[in-house]
Amino acid sequence: MFSRQRTHIRNNTAESNLFTRRAIIAFFGVCVLVGILLINLYNIQVNSHESYQTRANGNRIKLIPTPPNRGVIFDRNGVILAENRPVHSLELVAEQIKDIKKTVASIAEIIALSEEAKQRFFKSVKAQRRFKSVVLKSRLTAEEVAKISVQLHRLPGVKIEARLKRYYPFGESLTHVMGYVGRITRKEQQAIIDKEQEAIYAATRDIGKQGIEKYYQELLHGKPGYKEVEVNNRGRIFRVLNEQLPEHGQDLYLNIDINIQQKAYEALAGRRGSVVALDPNNGAVLAMVSSPSYDPNLFVHGISSKEYKKLLSPDKPLINRATQGAYPPASTIKQLMALVALEENIVTEHTSIDDPGWYQLPNVKRKFKDHLAWGHGKVDVYKAMAKSCDTYFYDIAYRLGIDKISSFMYQFGFGEYTGVDIHEEKSAIMPSRGWKRARHNQPWYVGDTISLGIGQSYWTATPLQLAKSTAIVATSGEVFTPQILGASQGELGLLQIPADDSQPVVLKQHKHWRIAQKGMWDVVNDPGGTAYNVFKSANYVSAGKTGTAQVIGMAEDEEYDETKIAERHRDNAMYVGYAPYINPEIAVSVTIENAGGGGSNAAPIAKIIFDEYMNNRTLSFDNKLTTVNQQVEQINGQQ
Repeated sequence: MFSRQRTHIRNNTAESNLFTRRAIIAFFGVCVLVGILLINLYNIQVNSHESYQTRANGNRIKLIPTPPNRGVIFDRNGVILAENRPVHSLELVAEQIKDIKKTVASIAEIIALSEEAKQRFFKSVKAQRRFKSVVLKSRLTAEEVAKISVQLHRLPGVKIEARLKRYYPFGESLTHVMGYVGRITRKEQQAIIDKEQEAIYAATRDIGKQGIEKYYQELLHGKPGYKEVEVNNRGRIFRVLNEQLPEHGQDLYLNIDINIQQKAYEALAGRRGSVVALDPNNGAVLAMVSSPSYDPNLFVHGISSKEYKKLLSPDKPLINRATQGAYPPASTIKQLMALVALEENIVTEHTSIDDPGWYQLPNVKRKFKDHLAWGHGKVDVYKAMAKSCDTYFYDIAYRLGIDKISSFMYQFGFGEYTGVDIHEEKSAIMPSRGWKRARHNQPWYVGDTISLGIGQSYWTATPLQLAKSTAIVATSGEVFTPQILGASQGELGLLQIPADDSQPVVLKQHKHWRIAQKGMWDVVNDPGGTAYNVFKSANYVSAGKTGTAQVIGMAEDEEYDETKIAERHRDNAMYVGYAPYINPEIAVSVTIENAGGGGSNAAPIAKIIFDEYMNNRTLSFDNKLTTVNQQVEQINGQQ
């Protein structure tokens, strides 16, 4: 039986039509894709050309910020107090050196290299790109620079780089005024970011830490420049395309007279204390010394932990005693107590009392002692100031009361910041009823007021406050904010800083100023005055007030014996004064911790300061007595 075989007849027409349709669809798809590609190419090449070119240049062109030179600081006479000096470092470029270990060994034969420096260098080389330089040794001495320089021809890849670093030529004598610069910390970087000043500090490594350097950081810093450079994909610089130079920071001219400053520092001779000198006519700070001090140059390059620990001694050299030291003002405020008593009609210039050597409150057994056990006899306001009679001022304080004393003394700046242009300052304490209740949760007692009359009790003041209050008395009520900066030199030329005057202290009777001034004159010029022996040889006329501040309390029947008291518990020596007596030009406060009597210890330092200031315009010995008599007549006439 035969099987039937089916035959399939191909439809060539249908297959051709199918192929054609598929080809058309494929062609159309290719055209669409090509169209999309062309559109994207057009968008990239034409529409987004500038954007992609900027991105490409961003990978090819870099902006490298360059730091500005910090402004130089001068004293009032143009003497440099802070400058920028080149500091040399030895650097190596790894890719230019065949055997880096051998090169380092060769350098070690020329100059001394510590093992620590070598290890730090090799570690940095591994982490750094080979075409970038790595510091082997910083702060080369002049001798080391010379030794390396003559050998550079046989040391490929080795170079000496110079950078400017801050330098303070007068060292520790000016530290607490100038402050210092140091490397920026993370906290300071965050503050810069918060203030949106990142661009200004982009290339800056150091920033002002204290004193004038910190207070006027923005003036001193300047504006950074930049270099526009072309780099490859590995960051290597091929060429510099453009460069904009940085703007130098402003130069500052301080009111400080470096000669007076150094005289004051030398006079303190390392003893704990301070000296402040002001121009009473505008508040200019002529000198501000705190002792002991330290060398600010130690902080510029980064102080070691060993060196820093030395500064944490009990003498506290890091503290600015002139603005942060709070001391009982003692008898240096007795002329002010006389003023408030005169204003409140508690006394007149003729009021006198009998001083038996002690003062006793009504119905109270305790006796408040005078520094002179047998007393001063009959005492008026002039003699009370000249001989520093405690009893007279005990009585004044008792009759005035705390409220009148406190409110009056606030006018002279006690208990408040002076506003001096450095950040390191304390307000100290001008006590009141409210202050004692808030601080100690206790009422104010009459005994507190009695001690306040001689500048003890809870009353504390900074040496700067004492100098300011003395300047107010010297000018009969003119009040100026102490100012360290005198002028700045910038793009607009020399800009003088105007005096910052405040509301003057106005008394009910102007002659009360003359009474207080005459009392201070007696301290210095009357043979019975507590500073007479110090100033009797001076060929100028000054006025002042001595002070001896108790550091610890004494029992009523206990006698002060310096030999039996620990050195740090002994009295502080103090002095305030101004010169010349007529038309004063300088007001001074001197504080020496635990030195004893103010007349014998602090007053001589004040005289050194006055001598330095007055040496070009002093009176001859022959004319001194005549001038003194003329001034006394002038005072009497004004009264």
